[in-house]
Amino acid sequence: MRPRPLAFLLLALPAVLAAQTLSPAERRLLREVDVGVPEALSLLERTVNVNSGSLNLPGVREVGRIFAPQFERLGFSTRWVDGAAWGRAGHLIAEWRGAGRGPRLLFIGHLDTVFENDSPFQRWERLSDSTARGPGTTDMKGGNVVMLLALRALREAGLLDGMQITVVLIGDEERSGSPLSLARRDLIAAADWADIAIGFEDGDGDPRTAVIGRRGSTGWTLRTSGRPSHSSQIFRPDVGSGSIYEAARILTAFHDSLAREPNLTFNPGVILGGTTVTFDPGEARGTAFGKNNVVAESTLVVGDLRALTLEQLERARSVMRRVVQRHYPVTGAEIRFDDGYPPLAPTEGNRRLLALLDQASRDVGGGPVTAVDPARAGAADVSFTAGLVEMAIDGVGLMGTGGHTVDETAALRTLPLQAKRIAVLLARLAAGGV
Repeated sequence: MRPRPLAFLLLALPAVLAAQTLSPAERRLLREVDVGVPEALSLLERTVNVNSGSLNLPGVREVGRIFAPQFERLGFSTRWVDGAAWGRAGHLIAEWRGAGRGPRLLFIGHLDTVFENDSPFQRWERLSDSTARGPGTTDMKGGNVVMLLALRALREAGLLDGMQITVVLIGDEERSGSPLSLARRDLIAAADWADIAIGFEDGDGDPRTAVIGRRGSTGWTLRTSGRPSHSSQIFRPDVGSGSIYEAARILTAFHDSLAREPNLTFNPGVILGGTTVTFDPGEARGTAFGKNNVVAESTLVVGDLRALTLEQLERARSVMRRVVQRHYPVTGAEIRFDDGYPPLAPTEGNRRLLALLDQASRDVGGGPVTAVDPARAGAADVSFTAGLVEMAIDGVGLMGTGGHTVDETAALRTLPLQAKRIAVLLARLAAGGV
């Protein structure tokens, strides 16, 4: 990993935090955000009304085509990374290279939603002057709009020139393509370039919080085997306990060994057992055939594992492997882990970036910002920056409720607040590099 030029920023942090009043340039930033809100809301409505479920590849591309000129009018260069190699639409990347010597900034968002073409939830609906419902209002077309609103204010205030920014809007965050190494290659390359990463997800939906630690998400598949026989012979020394009992033993041991560890979860989401089983991971569905008078020959369990640090993840995997290696009589078992989203540990650098955001929020009248409990923060693309950037934060997008449901509703009054916080934060980060 290349040397990081952030010593100046960390040394200057106390002075930045001491700035309790806004400078004239920062006050202009707030005015420019307010001016840009109507256009930002129109853009949000326009993008929400385009279905961009992860598997609707034309829809995801269309949302990218809507966002691209928004960056270009600010002076960014844009390019589309085709996702055919990992079975998805692709990603939009926008880059701005100013003349300043401040930190290199990576902004992360995504274009897709969980609502596919067959979902009944398709359109923007204004509920009141302060709320609107629609697919992606908060997760996360709203976050992309917060990003653009802040960048527009910085440009109008003459503060964008001093920055170096790469924006990566992922096209398959909600349902990642495969292999994941290809699907996130461009994001990882951008993180290797950057010093600071900011994710514009909606976090826990509370504007008083931001995310400095996210648990990763790793898939696991457990297969157990037994000797088929008439059920009246189960537990005999030459027949044994069967595959379902073996799977039950393993799951119980997972629970008893690891369930009390903070920030660690491991969920068996699907279980199939019997004489024969089939499972299609792409469709997340399967079948099982068996009879109540036959000892089960095959059992399959599919689950996920979430940990806050790589060390915790490896420790949990080690415990699970040891459990699997012990067997009931005349049974077998094996477990396979699939690399997924890595964890984002709450590092000291992340805490310092949160302190900067907290001060910016207080100064713009938004009140304090504290860290989300990692147990309430799921996996997200910002986690791919772990170990590559000095500082990372997420959950600074448009807030609301009902994410991933047909009640997804945006709190529209948080749009200018979030943009003002980020605009002031970015201006201060850039000024710290002079």
